[in-house]
Amino acid sequence: MSIEPATPESINNISLLKTLGIQLQEIGERHAVMCVTVDERHRNYFGGAHGGLLATLVDTASFFPRPLLPSGVTCTTTSLQVNYIRPAAVGDLLTARSELLHLGRRTASVRVEVTNQEDKLVVHGTVGLLVLE
Repeated sequence: MSIEPATPESINNISLLKTLGIQLQEIGERHAVMCVTVDERHRNYFGGAHGGLLATLVDTASFFPRPLLPSGVTCTTTSLQVNYIRPAAVGDLLTARSELLHLGRRTASVRVEVTNQEDKLVVHGTVGLLVLE
């Protein structure tokens, strides 16, 4: 099953990403970069960034290294491991950088690190993807 290759415009037009304010910054040969500025809509009960925003950022960034959706490869998440290191506050600029570690015929493995504007690690995770072609 092949799809139209994803472009920066089509990625940044995804409804959920628009709602959350997550934007693709870069598609690389084995990596992708996405950013979001934490604001009031992202707050948890304690006033910081909700863990769901951070998990969504890890999951979403994993799909956009060039050999995956930007090449028209259909895939879906099979596993998502998120490790929360430090809280993110309202006003923080978070940058997620994904690195494609493995791409086989049926699976892909991706590592993602999310840092703040001070280049401090906020979250890191690994994502397993099932290639549906």
